Parts: sequence; C-alpha cells; structure tokens
Amino acid sequence: MSGDSVASGSFAAADYVVFALMLLVSAAVGVYYAWTDRGHRSSGDFLMGGRALTALPVSLSLTASFMSAITVLSNPAEVYRYGANIGFYALSYVMVMLVTSEVFLPVFYKLAITSTYEYLELRFNRATRLLGTVLFIVQTILYTGIVIYAPALALNQVTGMDLWGAVISTGVVCTFYCTVGGLKAVVWTDVFQLGVMLTGFLAVIIRCVILQGGVITIISDSQQGGRLNFWDFDTNPLRRNTFWTITIGGFFVWSSIYGINQAQVQRYISCKTITHARLSLYINLIGLWSILLSSVFAGMCLYSVYKHCDPWTTGLVSAPDQLMPYLVMDTLGNYPGIPGLFVAAAYSGSLSTVSSSINALAAVTVEDIIKPYSNMSPKQLSWISKGMSLLYGVLCIGMAGLASLMGGILQAVISIFGILGGPLLGLFTLGILCPFANSKGALSGLVSGLVVSLWVGIGAQIYPPLPELSRPLSLATDGCNFTMTDNFNWTSTSLPTQPSSTSTASVYIDSKPVLADWYSLSYLYFSPIGTIIAVIVGLVVSLFTGGWKLKIESKLMLTKEDTSLYYLFQLFKDRVMRRRGKLDLKRDRDKKFGNNNPSFYDIDLDLTKGSVSP
Repeated sequence: MSGDSVASGSFAAADYVVFALMLLVSAAVGVYYAWTDRGHRSSGDFLMGGRALTALPVSLSLTASFMSAITVLSNPAEVYRYGANIGFYALSYVMVMLVTSEVFLPVFYKLAITSTYEYLELRFNRATRLLGTVLFIVQTILYTGIVIYAPALALNQVTGMDLWGAVISTGVVCTFYCTVGGLKAVVWTDVFQLGVMLTGFLAVIIRCVILQGGVITIISDSQQGGRLNFWDFDTNPLRRNTFWTITIGGFFVWSSIYGINQAQVQRYISCKTITHARLSLYINLIGLWSILLSSVFAGMCLYSVYKHCDPWTTGLVSAPDQLMPYLVMDTLGNYPGIPGLFVAAAYSGSLSTVSSSINALAAVTVEDIIKPYSNMSPKQLSWISKGMSLLYGVLCIGMAGLASLMGGILQAVISIFGILGGPLLGLFTLGILCPFANSKGALSGLVSGLVVSLWVGIGAQIYPPLPELSRPLSLATDGCNFTMTDNFNWTSTSLPTQPSSTSTASVYIDSKPVLADWYSLSYLYFSPIGTIIAVIVGLVVSLFTGGWKLKIESKLMLTKEDTSLYYLFQLFKDRVMRRRGKLDLKRDRDKKFGNNNPSFYDIDLDLTKGSVSP
C-alpha cells in the first residue's frame, strides 16, 4: 500500500450526499409520525407508541438501539487486537433473551408500567425508585455522550469530517425526531438504521474478501495470526477476554440492558400482546447474531489486510477505534459514495442509540420525577415529555465533550454499564425473585453493590491490568513500505510506543498496591460483582430486618404461571390427562404401550361436553 492512500483520506461529494440522505430519512420519519398522530397524543402514546406495536419492528429496534457505532468501530478493533473470542457473546445473548423473556418481561408486562422504576416503588418504596431513576439517568447520559463522540472522533481523524460539526449534527437530528415523533418514530428509524448498518458492514467485508482472494484466505490469515483464539477456557478472572469472562460477564452486562434498562423495556412493553413481546426478543436475537458475526468477521478482514503492516503501531491512526474507518478509506476510497455509506452506518448506529436513550430519559423523568409530585393534564405532560427530550438531547451533546477525555471506547462503555447497571440488576432481581426482600434490604444492597463496583472500576482506571493479563496479540510492521508525504521519517528503529499500558505497567511493579489483583479484574466482571453483592447484602439485611413477615402482592413477583415453561407443562399435562381417560384399567396399558384408543378418546371428550352444558 503506497503512502498516497493515506493522504487520500477525505470525503468526496458523493459521500456527503449519502451521509446527508441518511440523516434526512431519519428526520422525515419523525415528521411523518408527528403528522399522523397529531390528533391523539397523550404522554403515554408519545412515550409508549400507544401500546400497539408488533413484534418485527420492535425486535429490529431492540437490536439497533444498543448496537451503536461502538459495535461498528470497536468490535472489529477488539478482534484485531485481542482475537475473535468475543464471538462468545452469541452464547450470552441466548441466555439473556431466555432470562429476560421468562423473568423480567412477564412482571413488567402485567403491571403495564411506563417506567421500569415505577416497579421499584410498587415493590419497595419511593426512595428506592428515586435512587434507581437517578442511577439510570447518570448511566444513560454518560453512555450517550460516548456514543455521540466515538464515531465523530474516529471519522474525523480518518475522513477529515469536522469533529464538532459531526457531533452537533448527530445530536440535533436525534433530538429533533425524538422530540417531534416519540417512540413510534424511534422504533421505525431504528429499523431503517439497522439496515444501513448491515449494508455498511457488508460493503467492507465484500471488498476485503475480493482484495484478499476469498473467505478462506482471511480465515487462514487469522488462524496464523492467532486471532481464532476460541479455545481459551482459562478460569482466571483477571484475564481480559476468555470464554468465561465473555459468556458470564457478557450475560450480566446484557441482562442489565435487556432485562431492566428503560430504553429496552419500554420497547417490548409497547407490543400488542405478551406473545408479541416475547417474539420480539427472540427475533432480535437473530439481529444481534448477524451484527456480531459481521463485526467479528470485519475484525478478521482488518487483520488479514494489515497483517504485515499495522497502521496503529506505525502511527497512521491514533487509536484502535479508528482502524475500521481507516480500512474503509484505504480500500474503498476510490468508490465514491461507499465511504459515505460506512460513515452513515457508524452514525446510524449512534443515532438509533441516542434516540432510544433520549426517549427513555424523557419517559423516566416524566413518570418518576414529575408525575408523582404534580397534577398536570395529559396535554401538559405530553408537552413536558417533548421539552425533556429536547433538554436531554442538549445534555448528551455536552456529555460528548467530556467523553473526549476517556480512553478505549468499548471498554469504557461496558465498564459504565457494569458499574451502574450491575447493582441495578441486583435490585430488580431481589424484587422479582425474592419474596422476603424488603425496602431496607433493597436500598442497602443497591448502595453496597454500587460502592464495590465503583471501587473496582475506578481502581482499574488508575492501575490498568498488566499486559500479560489482557494479552493483546502481536501486530507486525515488517511489511510497511511507506514513502510518507508529511516528512515523517519512518525507520524501523523509532517505533512509536505501542499502547501505553505496557509502559505504565512497568512503573507499578515496584510500588504494586496490595489490591492490584483486585483492580486488574477483567472489565467484564464489574457487572456480576455489582449484581451479586447487591443481592447478597439485600437478602441478609432483609432477613435481619423482618423481611420474612412481608406479604407481597403476587403481581409484583414472578409467579410460575408467568413462565412459558408452565404453559408447556400445562399443555402436556392436559394432553396426557385426556389420553388417560377415566378408566384405571387403561392407565396401566397406556404406560406400557403408549397407544391411545380413538373411540375412547372421543367418548371422553363428549362426556366433558355433556357435563358442561346446563
């Protein structure tokens, strides 16, 4: 690859057109829904889509909302540096959907609540609800800031698009269609944006496959470079990515997102029936898998193309998150419109996430903070929802400015969800599964879980884990033949320092804090720690403060009738009982031969019919 491909990192007119089109379509959807629904808008309709959505758009929207630009930019970079074993997330997704549809969904659906935090007040008390709400708002604003900033940074560095122009345009368009169109607009723009994301990925993958001469080449390159590290069953919790950290840690992180995060729950509760809601979760699994597969394969393509000349070590990109856009400009720069498509893919990932976050923030603020303390007409509340969408849009754009000070993007995000989402997941688990958990237990569990996970999380920022634990894989630069234009003398001796973790690690070896091992826990375990501590402390405190005397309404707990298994069991039981008939003589024969007697069967049914009729 010659040096001029590096310099050609700028956007052509066609790229801007593709990018602008994507923003326009998104805005148009908001306007369309605002116009069609202008007659009957209560804040419930605005925030919940009138509870009439079907499984398919909701499932696509569920997929799109947390598959942000971070997935498009960071997953491939993660595979490039640490190997393809993040593919094990596919397993944790399955467990998450099962738990969500069997444990959390039935309870929230039968209570018909707008904000998941309403549940905390019904089950515990007002204080728990407020604390939960505040945590959610903090978590979401932090996350949304990163999501707006991440793609802007990566794309600005590589494609020369103006950084703050990009941040502000994303924020403005999002805030616009959230404020105008409500949840319906969010769901349908998500569907469109998911399509754009997959198309962007496919364009890059197809181009790389053609360049490298087939899928087999890419897989064998990854194999030789040690990128296919699937057989890593090391149980050491300090290791960054292993089978266990990804399936167990990933399970907790994603459960806190799908099970209790307002942005997700709000969507599946807005389905017509609980079956639609369950279906939407399982269809969304296919979406999650396809995006995970695309991003892992894109990471393998990235490695295959740059296996002899790593653009990060040589200083062509300043952060691993920029590798993907760099690959696009490098291999697809001569095809006008394609880089624009990829940028649109990264951005639509962000737009969908930001819009769902803004909508969820507005819902939570109105339901948990404004409604209980004021008596406004539905019309006023609907206007306040819109005002809140606007306010949070502005706040998130501000947060993007702060995000510019954070390190690795994927890790930052999972850490935020782990540190704040873990204890919240524990709190809801206590409420739904433990009949004797009381409000004292719940609050102390939440606070202690939060303290511990904050302590680990902040410790890990100050004392980053040693490279032998995070094990970045080797990157080669021996195949680089640059004649770089911007007077940068590239000789093999003066390598720009590889990631700072290696240089900082050596400092700590002498003055290693006593808790160094505790701090270098894999970032995926922040969430399980918060959850488990919250549950244990919550149970212990509840039992000591008279929790076993509690009488809880059954609708606030998970009952056996709520699960699909119970229905399957009932169905099976009915079948068996029907076949057994009333004669005991027959029961014995049935056991041995399993045959049923059709005439007997019919008479039996007729009998029941006869006995029912008056």
